[in-house]
Amino acid sequence: MSTAAERAEQLALVSRLKTVYPEVPEWPTPDEVTHSHWLAYMKTPHDVGGELDYPHPYENKEEEQWELMTYVLCEVLAWRGIWVTEERRRIGNVDVGRSIYLGLPYYARWLWSVGRILIEKKHIDWAELTDRLAEVKSRYPGPLNGRRPDARPKFAGDGKGVKRNQFHIKAVGLGDPPVFAGTADPAKFKLGDRVRVRDLPAMFYTRTPEYVRGAEGIIAEVAYESPAPEDETWDREDAKSEWFYIVRFRQSDLWDNYTGPNTDTLQTELPERWLEAINV
Repeated sequence: MSTAAERAEQLALVSRLKTVYPEVPEWPTPDEVTHSHWLAYMKTPHDVGGELDYPHPYENKEEEQWELMTYVLCEVLAWRGIWVTEERRRIGNVDVGRSIYLGLPYYARWLWSVGRILIEKKHIDWAELTDRLAEVKSRYPGPLNGRRPDARPKFAGDGKGVKRNQFHIKAVGLGDPPVFAGTADPAKFKLGDRVRVRDLPAMFYTRTPEYVRGAEGIIAEVAYESPAPEDETWDREDAKSEWFYIVRFRQSDLWDNYTGPNTDTLQTELPERWLEAINV
């Protein structure tokens, strides 16, 4: 049981967790929110590339045991038709709020998404999950101190009645994206074409980073066919496939006041819907 002092300390910590624009009141009228502010409010939490930050040391961190097990758990859920990768990314990286995205460890968000998807798709209910978490927690009244938690499944379960997607059947022996080969219309762009990234609204979810929107680049590779992430993430098995491209940009075209050589480049992968041709 927690003490009153411990609860007060936790509430005080939570109260510091705020993001606010000083120039915008807490309850603004529509004319007090500029278009730029609206775009900032609508930005998905995972699209953080290019945002201001202080320098961080590069650390090649080894995965811990719980992180490796989390990865395996999420892969198994995909292999058994419970979700697709983009669906997991959205639930674990986007529909979490900015504080959770920036605050929790990477694989902790993956675990959070596992619980959420199992409840939303009615594989378990909230009470069952909560009781199970409490039971596991009771085995370790103190920290693990390097120990590995014991796996104690209650039962094997019967998966015959579980609703699954068909993707995991079609992709057996092929994988993603090879399973979609030949399903898209002819590619609109070819190697060496100059293109511009469209500045489309990016509500709810996207894999196209903000720092390349509106920028001009060159097609470096015609990569593969697949449903665009903005469709696949919503568990749309009927989503139309399209071509993906590796687009090469000059760093000086992406970053204001870039001080490196003019030959420095950056490459990123983009679906066809986000690109438009530049007429030279």
